[in-house]
Amino acid sequence: MNFLSRAYEFVTTPSVSRAEARLATEIETTLRPVVHLHVDRVGDNVVAATRGTGPRVLVAGHLDTVPGDLSRVHWDREELTGLGAVDMKGSLAVMVELALETPPPGVDLTWVFYAREEVTRAESGLLELAALRPDLLVADVAVVGEPTGGVVEAGCQGSLRARVTLRGVAAHTARPYRGENAIHRLGAVVARVAAYEPRVVAIDGVDFTEQLQVVTVAGGIAANVVPDEATCVINHRFAPDRDIASASAWLHAYLEDVLEDRDELAIEDAAPAASPRLDDPRLANLVAMSGGVVRAKVGWTDVATLNELGVPAANLGAGDPELAHHPDERVTRRELDDYATTLRAWLRVVGAGSG
Repeated sequence: MNFLSRAYEFVTTPSVSRAEARLATEIETTLRPVVHLHVDRVGDNVVAATRGTGPRVLVAGHLDTVPGDLSRVHWDREELTGLGAVDMKGSLAVMVELALETPPPGVDLTWVFYAREEVTRAESGLLELAALRPDLLVADVAVVGEPTGGVVEAGCQGSLRARVTLRGVAAHTARPYRGENAIHRLGAVVARVAAYEPRVVAIDGVDFTEQLQVVTVAGGIAANVVPDEATCVINHRFAPDRDIASASAWLHAYLEDVLEDRDELAIEDAAPAASPRLDDPRLANLVAMSGGVVRAKVGWTDVATLNELGVPAANLGAGDPELAHHPDERVTRRELDDYATTLRAWLRVVGAGSG
């Protein structure tokens, strides 16, 4: 089976977050009979690994997609369009096909297919594996198959999700002077975030550009009541020179002048950033073999999780990352072929001890 037809099978198998069981079973069923692989199933996570003594390379990809319309899927000989084609079932297809091949000499491989990446980090299937079977994630170096256009995207930015709650005083809208409108107060917070100037940080020659956005707002209980509470949710993407604690402290300080003691800023979800790790010769070699171009990963990926586990990792996958979560996600035969060629060549080099 070629990569594009395998990707079509995966794209037409629904696997929205928390509903990955069918796709996990499909991959498990495909890989379990392979004589050079030992396959483990932990929940809706599938891990297939060779058993040897060489340096171990881990290649990871998530099974889930965001919600969307699968009726738009279209496949011809050169291109596949549909939800998940880029993020990241094209790369999953390459992973499965390479797992079926006889591995190159001198290297051990761990292929990790995990659930629930597109929701809160606390639900991540990779964290589930780390908690229940950490032995399955032991490796010397790793690649996460997030879409990167076939070039290495090093490290990743961290992510904070904070809920800001503004307090006011309820009153009748005919007599608003008897109260204080919390939604009106919220406007100052939204304006403060909108005025944010992104900070750019260079780490190991890679530029990370931080971001700050209001992503939801809510407030009010009735059309004739001055609202006494209003909330907004803010997402902050922070560079790898900050940890979660320092990024949280920065956000509190940035909003300090528009918040009062009665208000609240609560961190609801947090994921750490990851440094580029290009000091690792195997990852530096991966950069060279994929064209010599390296970018910062602007979104969050499980490179950070692997980094926390002590595994140097980088992002490398097929497909244009600008199309991720787009209604017309698409990946081409050539993109998948090129991705497979790069991974094969790199694995041979790692096995030969020169990567």
